[in-house]
Amino acid sequence: MSPEIDPLTHLRVERPSPGVARLVLDNPAQRNAMSEGMTRSWGRAIDALAADREVRVVVVTGEGTAFCSGGDPRWIAGEPDATVDRLRTRMIEFYRAWLAIRRLEVPTIAAVNGPAVGAGMCLALACDIRYAAAGASLSAPFVRLGMNPGMAATYLLPDVVGAAHARELLLTGRRVDADEALRLGLVSQVFADDEFAGKVDGIAEGIAATAPIPSRYTTVALRAGGHRDLESAIQWEALAQPITLATDDLQEGVRAAGEKRPPQFRGV
Repeated sequence: MSPEIDPLTHLRVERPSPGVARLVLDNPAQRNAMSEGMTRSWGRAIDALAADREVRVVVVTGEGTAFCSGGDPRWIAGEPDATVDRLRTRMIEFYRAWLAIRRLEVPTIAAVNGPAVGAGMCLALACDIRYAAAGASLSAPFVRLGMNPGMAATYLLPDVVGAAHARELLLTGRRVDADEALRLGLVSQVFADDEFAGKVDGIAEGIAATAPIPSRYTTVALRAGGHRDLESAIQWEALAQPITLATDDLQEGVRAAGEKRPPQFRGV
């Protein structure tokens, strides 16, 4: 582990295979609630990964039986006498710390291994792709706890499932299981609990094996719902595609296809 992100509190950074980084929320006694220590560690880890050109894909998952139970209740309700302005400042810092994963220009995967609740669900939504274990669930119970949705829930959820489903989930605060999450588009695939980690690792390794320059460009292009209109997409792609056509990786990809072998992309 690189020294700039060591030691970490309630968070592990793993490198299970070339090009793959795994962020493991490691506070199982509180179902991986986002403690102050974890939040600080998360920011440091994201900064380090953003600067690491060897990283081609990032997987986020939870230790134990939960993905993330959201913000630590002791922190959320820990300043009952604070002013509104003080609370607003604190929440903005919290949101921006966790949503910094959107700064990474590589594909990000949420491996939802168990319950993802509130801000924990928002963290999954902030990733580019979501996979769920069969026993996982997702919920945004903000209104049931007496609070307005936070951590960009009112932006991220409609972006993933559409306005109608987002309204229903945010206004009821109800929990959805993995199968319903798949039907709603909250997750892309559901895997059996005992196969989940291996399946997600295989997908991550497959993404890491693709050409990193077009992978980054495609990731950036698709963030925040993609381009606003057809012409914007044409203009972006008319610049991005020639950039990739000029790379050594393009020549390697064409050669590998002709020779019927896996390509060996180097990111140049």
